[in-house]
Amino acid sequence: MTITVFLMVVVAAMLHAAWNTVVKGNADRLIMVAIMMASQAAIALLAVPFVALPTADSWPYIAASTVLHTGYFLFLMRAYRYGDLSHVYPLARGASPLIVAMVSATLVGEILSRQATASIVLIALGIMSLTLTRGASGFRQPKAIFYALGTGLFIAGYTVVDGLGARLADSAHSYIIWLNIFDGLPIIAIALYLKRQQLAVDVRATWKLGLVSGLVSLVAYWIVLWAMTLAPLALVSAVRETSMVFAVLFGVFFLKERLNLVRLASTAITLIGVVMLKANK
Repeated sequence: MTITVFLMVVVAAMLHAAWNTVVKGNADRLIMVAIMMASQAAIALLAVPFVALPTADSWPYIAASTVLHTGYFLFLMRAYRYGDLSHVYPLARGASPLIVAMVSATLVGEILSRQATASIVLIALGIMSLTLTRGASGFRQPKAIFYALGTGLFIAGYTVVDGLGARLADSAHSYIIWLNIFDGLPIIAIALYLKRQQLAVDVRATWKLGLVSGLVSLVAYWIVLWAMTLAPLALVSAVRETSMVFAVLFGVFFLKERLNLVRLASTAITLIGVVMLKANK
């Protein structure tokens, strides 16, 4: 992974943590996510004249990714209903690099060095160890844990699917544009149905934040897909999940969540893994 790709994925990680903080801090998360997806679709439609159609081989991946992203958002919103950002986010994001590494090695045939593998494991453990900051109470929230781990499975699923789909599409740009045209339709339809009686009021209250968050989310994932066409899926996934570091900072400064020594240690372990990963040749 070149230094340019590495730094761009770190930027994507920061942007990803930013929009997750906004979603967690908003009372009506379904409307917020629906507005995000609608804004992404609108931006993608405007960009269509400037990109080619993805290749025929990539369309099944776009369809599969739409399903996986829908499951991801539904599980993520449920997870945030039952747990804090600093509890849910580490479990969801920490599990996915390990899953992606196993899948990319067994099904995709990507071969990682021992140092890269150790770095990915260290990053994942550092992220997931953040759940220890809640002590025993964190393990007495089975719903939060269930939905957070389910979110991690969906993250791993769409990461692998989109990484392969973007490679088959010949251009990551055309893949992400066409993916975002269809990606949000299920969530938007669900929101229109469930919130139909108060839709206008809810949209007026959240549309500005939703629009900005949608743009931020689109840029973040655009960077990630571009990176996965240039570097192994497992490495991009691991670096992307350093968004945990930014999530901790955002949770402390914007959501007034507590920072303690265990959380600092978890962050340090993750950063050590990132340094090891970048130092890998």
